[in-house]
Order: sequence, then structure tokens, then C-alpha cells
Amino acid sequence: MPKQTDKTAQPTAPRAAGGPPETEVERSETEGVGGPPAAGADAAKAASDTEVVAKPKRRQFSATYKRRILDEADRCQEPGDIGRLLRREGLYASHLTDWRRAREVGVLQALAPNKRGRKAADPNPLEGKVRELERENAALQESLRKANLIISVQKKVAAMFDEADSNERSS
Repeated sequence: MPKQTDKTAQPTAPRAAGGPPETEVERSETEGVGGPPAAGADAAKAASDTEVVAKPKRRQFSATYKRRILDEADRCQEPGDIGRLLRREGLYASHLTDWRRAREVGVLQALAPNKRGRKAADPNPLEGKVRELERENAALQESLRKANLIISVQKKVAAMFDEADSNERSS
């Protein structure tokens, strides 16, 4: 049975079995069966738009953008102008405070977006030469190991010949 409202319901023909008369109820176009077919799709899309992102991306503002916003904020004369500017741009008052402080200090790099995290160390100009010398050292050590192996084999062969020579002399 449809919903009844106080003033919009109008009685119609009585129901069979002596029940109360059915009423016609005014409905909005989006309510009930008569709603547009895309209403469900819009609701699903709206629900997916409001889902929380796992890790939001941090906003970064360019130095020219910061300067432009600070200039616009400085030109604001009427009460509420800065609030309108901030709402239009999607900024907070703390952004203006931080950017003005950086501008007053006169640090131009402070207006540029800073990379987060550990700073990369400046490469040592002698680092390439050190790597080259380390490779050369490793190659020379390998050559020395091979030379020592050859010398030890030669000593053993010489010792075997000396032993064979002394056995021939004694016999």
C-alpha cells in the first residue's frame, strides 16, 4: 500500500474485503518506481566519489603560483575577499601565512616546492678515479695470485727433479 500524507492523499474506490480505501499519493520523480533509470547509476557514482583514497597525494605549488596568489591576496581590500580567494583556489589561511613569511625572509628557494626526504649527497669528483684504481688494484692482486701459484708449482717441480737426480746419483 502506498504511503499516505495528510493533505495530498485523496480517497479512491474502496478495496475488496472491506478494507480502507486506497489513496493516490503524490510522489517526487526520483522516488519509487517512477524515478528516472539513471538515478541508481548516479547514486553508485556518487558513492564511489566519496570513498577514501588509501594514501592521498600531497599537493605541491609552484613558485609562480604562490607569487600570483600572494599578489592577489595583497590586492584584496574588502572584508571577505581573502576568504573568497582561498575558497576559490582551495587553499588554507596557513598557506598564505607560510608563503608570506618565506617572502619576507627573502629566500627565493623557499617559494619553490621542496623535495621531501633525505637530501642526495653531492658526488665526490674523485669518486670515479677511486673506482678505477680499485678495479686496477683487484686485477693486479689476481695477477699476483696467479704468479705465486706458478712459482709454487715450479718449486715443487724443481724439488721433484732434485729428488730424482739425487736418487740417480746414489744408485
